Amino acid sequence: MAKPTILWIRKEFRLADNPALTEALAHGGPVIVVFILDSVTHGTGGAAAQWRLGQAIAAFAQVLENKGQRLILRRGESLTTLRTLIAETGAKRVVWGRHYDKASRERDTRIKTALREDGIEAKSVCTHLLFEPWSIQTKTGGPYRVYSPFKRACFEREDRIGEPLPAPTNLAAPDDWPNSESLNDWALGTAMNRGGAIVGQYANIGEGAALERLEGFVPIASDYNEGRDALGYTGTSRLSENYAWGEISARTAWHRIRASIMRSAKPDKGFVVYLQELLWREFAYHLLFHYPDLATDNWREEWNAFPWRADNDDAERWRRGETGIPGVDAAMRELYATGYMHNRMRMLTASFLTKHLMTDWRVGEAWFRECLTDYDPASNAMGWQWVAGSGPDATPFFRIFNPETQIGKFDKQGRYISRWLDADSVDAQNFFAAIPRSWGMTAADTRPEPLISLKQGRERALAAYKDMRD
Repeated sequence: MAKPTILWIRKEFRLADNPALTEALAHGGPVIVVFILDSVTHGTGGAAAQWRLGQAIAAFAQVLENKGQRLILRRGESLTTLRTLIAETGAKRVVWGRHYDKASRERDTRIKTALREDGIEAKSVCTHLLFEPWSIQTKTGGPYRVYSPFKRACFEREDRIGEPLPAPTNLAAPDDWPNSESLNDWALGTAMNRGGAIVGQYANIGEGAALERLEGFVPIASDYNEGRDALGYTGTSRLSENYAWGEISARTAWHRIRASIMRSAKPDKGFVVYLQELLWREFAYHLLFHYPDLATDNWREEWNAFPWRADNDDAERWRRGETGIPGVDAAMRELYATGYMHNRMRMLTASFLTKHLMTDWRVGEAWFRECLTDYDPASNAMGWQWVAGSGPDATPFFRIFNPETQIGKFDKQGRYISRWLDADSVDAQNFFAAIPRSWGMTAADTRPEPLISLKQGRERALAAYKDMRD
């Protein structure tokens, strides 16, 4: 009888189109599915992401149990934990899905080398992306630094995106199970305090919910080119948290949207724009792989001379949604109460912090990392540097979002602002129920005066930029 295979799950909480699961089943023996809470995993993302990780684990464990399998939970250094499991089960293979951030790559390389020296087959496969970051190269053989040619190169290689793998019917459960720790003992949601119950009302957890949301998006995807910016209604897929936790694959979404295009006599622009957004996510990982310090260092070295302010009182008011600028404050409250922020508002709030408030983009990146349930190390880092002007293919620094005109354009009926700033709104009340009591904020508080006039902030930022350029 074939020896067991250990399937090491990290962010692949799904059955359908899970190449790591398919590979684990390929040799015919029993499969032992394990999640390891190590220092790399526990150090990725802030309070909201750790809470969301716990939800993803619980949902996937239930799916496995319904199929006669189990998710074994262990905590500790990964190599030691895997070696212990190998000794307990007699496994001869370990399979996992690749990650591309610096810490994960260093860990995985070390583990793969050590296990092979132990005589254990160790194999990693692509589970998180459409293309491996090293597989899309310029004509001279290097990585792309600009999105548009990268996007064209991906479309030219679209035939390399295989069909999604079906969910297996037989998950090859072992006769004997190794011991598992209790998810409750890990207390992954502790740092959320009372906010966890509020954020949980907005979360979309698990593979089933992700697939259902995709199907709900398909009928409106044809208008995505305009709907993605609308604040008064849902015009986006809202699948970012499910992509982040591997509860649905980008390949599944790609082919589902492609199928809609093929059925259309005259495909609407929105379908293609959504595929381009999936490639924007690919571009973020392409950059993170080739430039592993993207989340910590200015990608353009000349920006080291820019007079960013370190964390400051203005940034704290930005975090709390108390800048006195309605669009910014509404978005920051959405972030804290839901663990999510509309993408248009991510750009607006990042621009306000880095330009009007002249605050280092890393201050904002850290706060988003703390609060987002869809936290993604590549997209978060690239997004902040893109807005700040210091990153690859970045928006020019002189392109400074005006919160008033942005809200006027994309929230014409004022629904978004009302949702988060009107004291009687359920969502606004949820914000005040979620925030720390130490903030001392209530719905009855008078709205603050603006931290800075939009005109003054813009002029100050442009002057600083000119000084740096000169």
